[in-house]
Amino acid sequence: MGWFRRPAAPVFHAALLRESDAKAAGAAVLLSPNRLLTCAHVVNDALGREPLSTERPAAEQPLSIAFRSSGAATRQGAARLSVWLPPRPRPHSIAWDGDLAVLDLEEAAPEWATPVVWREMSEGLKLRAWHGGGVAITYADTVAGHEDGGCWYLDGTLTGAAIGPGYSGGPLWVRSDVTVAGLVIAQVLSDTGPLRSQDTVRRGWALPWQTVREQLTGAGADDVVAECRVADPSGPTCTGPGEVPGQAIVPMLRALLDDPARRADHCRDLAVGVGWEPPPENELSAPTLDELAALLLTEARALATLTESLAPAVGNHVGDRRTLNDLLAFGRLEADVRLLSVTEHRQLVTALRTVVTAEPDLISRAAREALRFMELPEVLAHTSRLTDADVDHVVLTLEDYPDGRGGAADSLPVPALLRLAEFVAAAVADPGGRMVLRAWCDRVAGRLGISRSALGERRADAEAWASHRPSPVTRIVVRLTRAGADSPENFLCEIWLGRRDGTRTSVTVPQGSLPPDEIGRLIRRAAEGSQAGSGHPPTQVDVVVGADGLEIPVDSWQTGSELGDVFPDLGDLSVALGSRYQVALRCPELSGRVPTAARDMRRRWAAGGTGTLVVDEPSVDIRRLHDLLKAPHHDTTRVVLHGSPEQRSRLLPICLAMGVPVVLWDRAAESHEDAARLNDFDPTGSLHKLPQRLQDFRSILYGSQAPSSAARPALVWEDGDLALPGPLQLADPS
Repeated sequence: MGWFRRPAAPVFHAALLRESDAKAAGAAVLLSPNRLLTCAHVVNDALGREPLSTERPAAEQPLSIAFRSSGAATRQGAARLSVWLPPRPRPHSIAWDGDLAVLDLEEAAPEWATPVVWREMSEGLKLRAWHGGGVAITYADTVAGHEDGGCWYLDGTLTGAAIGPGYSGGPLWVRSDVTVAGLVIAQVLSDTGPLRSQDTVRRGWALPWQTVREQLTGAGADDVVAECRVADPSGPTCTGPGEVPGQAIVPMLRALLDDPARRADHCRDLAVGVGWEPPPENELSAPTLDELAALLLTEARALATLTESLAPAVGNHVGDRRTLNDLLAFGRLEADVRLLSVTEHRQLVTALRTVVTAEPDLISRAAREALRFMELPEVLAHTSRLTDADVDHVVLTLEDYPDGRGGAADSLPVPALLRLAEFVAAAVADPGGRMVLRAWCDRVAGRLGISRSALGERRADAEAWASHRPSPVTRIVVRLTRAGADSPENFLCEIWLGRRDGTRTSVTVPQGSLPPDEIGRLIRRAAEGSQAGSGHPPTQVDVVVGADGLEIPVDSWQTGSELGDVFPDLGDLSVALGSRYQVALRCPELSGRVPTAARDMRRRWAAGGTGTLVVDEPSVDIRRLHDLLKAPHHDTTRVVLHGSPEQRSRLLPICLAMGVPVVLWDRAAESHEDAARLNDFDPTGSLHKLPQRLQDFRSILYGSQAPSSAARPALVWEDGDLALPGPLQLADPS
């Protein structure tokens, strides 16, 4: 046992819940932030199947998961089966092979739920298990006995709790250091084989880590095994995939903590901070530098917590401060080392949760400005109103983001998380909340060695942003590109916010192609986010398409709802895009094909938008339409196209190429006989009120009482005052 002692009990428990009563069917082991390991028979029990059923459950079948911390915090989530090793009976044995299941979490485990550290099981090892419900009093102590073909028998004493139903699938914690040596499988019942009741008192059996590893590898789950953290057999430290040996930081630690008494003082604070147990105070000793280095690189917040006490002690000593900066810089390169100390993390999460309660949209708005050149986490990019659970995810994710520009020449860069905190502080309505966040930033910046001037620049940027009231968003501009033959119904999507002052802001969207209704939801979320920022809801959506996209029924795409995003079963709350906004198409591919089209469009708009050409004769062909638009409809702003799809497909490109800014047609019309269907919203009435009349019509069309025989109107509206986003133009730096 080393100087640092792991706590006597795990800080959290994980369980699978039954579908029938939401109680724990068994326990589970957290392998990584996104994966759990449990018994296959526990999965069967949770789904209401026979415990030893070998049939693989459906991959899409969700499993309810519960995490419970020792501090009484709980969180529920869902997981899906990824690896299935069903129970396989052994001849002449009460044990069975297999009985393992790996689950992929739909949402990462809570930050306080850390993956276990495995070690190999050996005879005589003292172990402890907990019921899946995680209640502290359910701990059951046992000892590893005889090994039998890859399984290990366990024997408990006749005091305290015993391993029984609900313990299966849980970790067997090593009592001396709380690593995990195996997985609880089952108790041995008195009517099993040659054993009598007095022979089987508190006897159970488990799969040791070495068997778990072997079976997962044999099942092709090498990626699962690679994620597991395993104890170094030479000592109490842990190694994980890709870790750099702690020897690299030993010289830095020696320069800062060579004095054993000083080292012991700081390490006692460190142990308490990260939840470990130092030796008794009357034991005058200090950890070795190697042991300290190993802890700093394996316990996520240990390095930040140690430097939290070191930074004030270092003070203005230039050499020690430089060494401390080197130590922190090394930690930033390690995947398992977090930016914030335990205390800093708790304080920030608490402060941001207070902000979310009062102003749910503020953090998302601040992030879009503070981190405008970074790819935001999805919850910030696509959610306007955060929840408490979102705050945990945002903080954890942004800790991994790179530092920003250095600002002051003599300073380290300001991390992305501090920049976000400064922008939130600048805009929060509560003065007390502002003081808390700024004091937090001052403390963290001081520990990290960031100069006051560098942090002051970020604070000034934040204040300038908070004091500026942006021009309200009046329309959403969406560019659609067909995904291709592999996904003919999907589209690549780009979204911009068009403001009243003519400026545009790009909105981050997921990469890759998306189905229509998902794009509809993204448009709605972008509109809601812009409304939260300026208080003015956008009313128009311009959809930019290619020549082959003019018949896409964009106005019928569903947009979902804020409540429906949280409760998918409320699908009936969704509203079609054309009912919610004034939706019009734009096709620069056609309107820009002829060099004179832009000039002709400006002329037609300047004429006052009064002229309308209604094409309602089957005899009108391309030549006839061309002649009509040359004269007498030289200044006509609007064309209403009737007729068959074939005739419309020939005439529509002519209208756009000749600079007609407004073209209206019924994409469901089969012939000129369907022309009267457009009369329901007066297609030749007041031009500037046409988009609103069309939205009102679509609200009825896509409502619950929609007539099946109604028109499906499509509208091209080329606004000469709003230029579309174009390709990036690069200039020669010289």
